Amino acid sequence: MSLRLTVGLAWDWIVLLLILLIYIGFAIYRYFKTKRILTTLTESDFRNGYRKAQLIDVREQKEYDGGHIWGARNIPVTQLKQRMKELRKDKPVYLYDQNGSRSSRAAWLLHKEGYQELYDLKDGFKQWTGKIKKTEKPKY
Repeated sequence: MSLRLTVGLAWDWIVLLLILLIYIGFAIYRYFKTKRILTTLTESDFRNGYRKAQLIDVREQKEYDGGHIWGARNIPVTQLKQRMKELRKDKPVYLYDQNGSRSSRAAWLLHKEGYQELYDLKDGFKQWTGKIKKTEKPKY
């Protein structure tokens, strides 16, 4: 009886270890694939290129209204699949969000649809020191 219990516990550990290894492998794959499809730029490099590109804020509308980079369009990552037709494939796409995680997801979606020149603001909007604009909402 104790031999069966020991073998059963061994299989449990093997399965858990296998699941953990698969998860770690997938995370490493995503990390390197993201690095290949999305170029992360410093603020100065981002500033030099975004005027000739499509500047997209992928944060939600409320965050965008609280302040955004001058000239940016708001297309939240949650709406990107439905609004992808608003973007041109022949021009670079400069993405940013609050800290960089949502822009990575947006880059994956865009890359799947054939967008090639994808750039991201290192450390996101929270570290931006350039001009910003706040959207005034009408008060009813």
